[in-house]
Amino acid sequence: MQIVIAGAGIGGLTLALMLHRRGIGCRVYESAQELRPLGVGINLLPHAVSELEQLGLMPALDERAIETSQLHYYNKFGQPIWREPRGLEAGYPLPQYSVHRGEFQMLLAQAVRERLGPDAIVTGMVLESAEQDASGVSARFRSRADGTLQSVRADILVGADGIHSALRRQLHPHGDEPRFSGRMLWRAVSEAPPYLDGRSMFMAGHQDQKFVCYPISEPMRLEGRSLINWIAELAVPGAELPATDWNRQVDKSVFAGRFADWRWDWIDIPAIIDGAQAIYEFPLVDRDPLPRWTRGRVTLLGDAAHPMYPIGSNGSAQAILDARCLADWLDQAAQGKTRSLEIALLEYEAERLPRTSGIVLRNRLNGPEQVMQMAEERAPAGFSDINDVISPQELAAVSLRYKQLAGFDPAALRLSRGEAR
Repeated sequence: MQIVIAGAGIGGLTLALMLHRRGIGCRVYESAQELRPLGVGINLLPHAVSELEQLGLMPALDERAIETSQLHYYNKFGQPIWREPRGLEAGYPLPQYSVHRGEFQMLLAQAVRERLGPDAIVTGMVLESAEQDASGVSARFRSRADGTLQSVRADILVGADGIHSALRRQLHPHGDEPRFSGRMLWRAVSEAPPYLDGRSMFMAGHQDQKFVCYPISEPMRLEGRSLINWIAELAVPGAELPATDWNRQVDKSVFAGRFADWRWDWIDIPAIIDGAQAIYEFPLVDRDPLPRWTRGRVTLLGDAAHPMYPIGSNGSAQAILDARCLADWLDQAAQGKTRSLEIALLEYEAERLPRTSGIVLRNRLNGPEQVMQMAEERAPAGFSDINDVISPQELAAVSLRYKQLAGFDPAALRLSRGEAR
């Protein structure tokens, strides 16, 4: 069996490692001419870390990533709404990590090249189309180097080529436009003094004005410093989705004035914004859940299958879970335990499509972050005690409901590890 993976992002590279672990051949084709450590921070939730542990990546993550200790929610005045432990401190069998996305991608790419060979990732190859017949798939890639069109033959083609997926566009050419929320994100990384315990994530504000912050560098933490990933988010009435350049660099003046007085005794948000060397603007966009990801010997994975709002720290985790599920079903096919490769892909879709669709829709309702919106709607002028506004039971229920939907309820994860590992 030979698998072609379009896209060397987190989902595509993780799938390559998981296929290799199961003895299945694959090659990754990436449109960028060079893999570089781009992006800002991401969170790796314990259910995703459980999969990475099976790939032997924990030591490298321990060196680079912060083991997130707590998640705090505040209102726009810096008043605490809800706080919960995370990772090991919440009773999970594994940590939650906060890490620079580019560093994590480079870690995965290095592992792919070491384990699968130096030619396992082919860069500068843009997927344009795919055709299939009874015996396999022909994927057509355009070389960025010389513009030539190359056809690659495989048993299976997996589109892990992101929110602008060419393969998704071929499978669903009509009625699959991006959905713009009317909110913009500004993302950056700043060096700043550690806040709280130096390992905590916090979110402040509400759905129309929000600030998210978490440290992402364990080496700097050990030096008493902090490299902080942050996201500022604002509703922009009347804004339209940019036609191109969803990741353009902008000046802080575009948004920083709205956060000018967000200085509290434990954090100085304007100073964190001022400390950024480069700030990038993203529209808050997703797509409606698809009725299917699979056609014959072609399927989708990660953001190509289910682009979602970056709420609940779940995008990378769901791509990793997709990769594990798909690798498992292809392994079943390789062992002759499914009737065909096509059935294996449909089994993968049947397992993952409903769950990720639910997360896409729940994220439109702000996922676990809805506790901030609840506080804003019930007490827009602030409060003396959050328990007078929202009961502890209601706050805990919001958190648990999302964990159960997204697959990282602590009890369920402990049970699955006990049964499956």
